[in-house]
Amino acid sequence: MANALTTAIGRINSTGNTPLALTTDQNGYDAKYGTYLKLFSGEMFKGFQTNTIARDLVTKRTLKNGKALQFIYTGRMDASYHTPGTPILGTENALPVAEKTIQMDDLLISSAFVYELDETLAHYELRGEIAKKIGFALAEKYDRMIFRAIARGARAPSPITATGKLEPGGTQIRLTDTGATDGSGAYDSGALVNGFYDAAAALDEKGVSGQGRVAVLNPRQYYELIQAVNSNGLINRDVQGTALQSGQGIMEIAGIKIYKSMNIPFFGSYGTKYGTASATNPGQTSPGLVGSHVSETMEDADIAEGGINNDYGEAANFANSCGLIFQKEAAGVVEAIGPQVQVTNGDVSIMYQGDIILGRLAMGADYLNPAACVELVAGVATASTEGTGATTVGNVKF
Repeated sequence: MANALTTAIGRINSTGNTPLALTTDQNGYDAKYGTYLKLFSGEMFKGFQTNTIARDLVTKRTLKNGKALQFIYTGRMDASYHTPGTPILGTENALPVAEKTIQMDDLLISSAFVYELDETLAHYELRGEIAKKIGFALAEKYDRMIFRAIARGARAPSPITATGKLEPGGTQIRLTDTGATDGSGAYDSGALVNGFYDAAAALDEKGVSGQGRVAVLNPRQYYELIQAVNSNGLINRDVQGTALQSGQGIMEIAGIKIYKSMNIPFFGSYGTKYGTASATNPGQTSPGLVGSHVSETMEDADIAEGGINNDYGEAANFANSCGLIFQKEAAGVVEAIGPQVQVTNGDVSIMYQGDIILGRLAMGADYLNPAACVELVAGVATASTEGTGATTVGNVKF
């Protein structure tokens, strides 16, 4: 009886010949199962891309053959009337210039060891699930660092400090419901809507482009806007029916597209903060049985912390932060190694009877143009500052 013509779906460059017809190289481990890890790799990237939103909302650059990337700022130029008969020779210091350097943080990793026997006995596919969770872990850290950088930018002056050429700095807007001194304004839909219009006006006044303006809110803030759509003055043609019920009814306010994330700085934490209203608490009652992941304590992330080469701020400085509104120029992120997956094999796999599955990336982030950064705060007039040279006018800090 003739041998069956095997469809060798695991072999690289195989046309489905029988194993006996394959060369020794094609029967090697890497060749026989060469395509099987592609599913895992795809799952990892899918997990990362599904969970991260900040990557495409800011300025991203790829870093090659270096440890840092330089961004150049240029300020405004003056215009004047020409006097007949006088030569035009240019203006001294006509274009003020400054720079911003974003360092590369150390390698960020997430890994798991998969024991071969566990894979054999498990009734479900193990590696794909691990891959997604690795992608989620990397994306979570990625977003958090970028959002912290934007919040710091909202408190910073412009890097352009030439005499007579001062540029606008960041903006902080206090959310308040009828002048409350606690953090309850963070969940007040009317205060949020007013905050959006104040932010849009501030960005306009500072000459920030209207293209690429976005906001990132805590999920409860986002849903509060949707629930109160009939009373908060927000009009949107998609607020009824399926769009409202799916949680996607609020698309934008004042030309600012809205996203929700558990990774923005929120009263010194990530996620949702429950408890009694105070200067550092919005006063949201817990709905009951919730997991500890709902509110995760924010860690210090300055240069003194291991592996961090950019300053993302002390946790205490975000005690009153409760939302971000920004434009694409607000922050920059540099990547030396994009999200990748690595898996052990060969002698290592034999020695441990399993594989280490590793997701990794190398990135760094910092604010670029403070004028494009707006931080929503509640509970105090302004959050802790990390820059000088700014002034406060009403509820808006310039």
